[in-house]
Amino acid sequence: MSAQHIITAMEKLVKLHRSLHDLAEKKTNIIKAGSMEALNKIMIDEQKHVKAIGMIEREREQAVSEFLQKKGSMPSANVSACIELAEHSEKETLTVLKQSLLESVLSLKEINYLNQQLIYQSLQFINLSLDMVRPKQQVFNYEKPVQQKGQYQTGNRSYFNSKA
Repeated sequence: MSAQHIITAMEKLVKLHRSLHDLAEKKTNIIKAGSMEALNKIMIDEQKHVKAIGMIEREREQAVSEFLQKKGSMPSANVSACIELAEHSEKETLTVLKQSLLESVLSLKEINYLNQQLIYQSLQFINLSLDMVRPKQQVFNYEKPVQQKGQYQTGNRSYFNSKA
């Protein structure tokens, strides 16, 4: 059995991850522009991509399991095990696809971290702006009560002798 199903699934994964990376770059620009409508739309597109990636990933896992079962080896159902058992031309293709997928995922991870930082800074700015506009709340902590002048007032003198 050839590894063609695995190769096809990995090609789809690479394509989807690159598309998701492009969306993440657009998302960075949208966050900088501050457009909430566009941000909502792009997040919906991202969710569709993530769902499609999940489906293709399950197909890839199934293809890897079938390939390894046909080859009589099942140490771990991953692409690296398939690369070892594949024919020469398929080995090269699988290796290139694996490396490409890893690079796409790492790049996507970096840009998502950047987007996360941009959103966090935007929220900090919003909170700072709101704090400046809101009226200050009065402090309701315990304070020394104002004493009425009367027969029991002793001024600042205490009834307790702390030096004794």
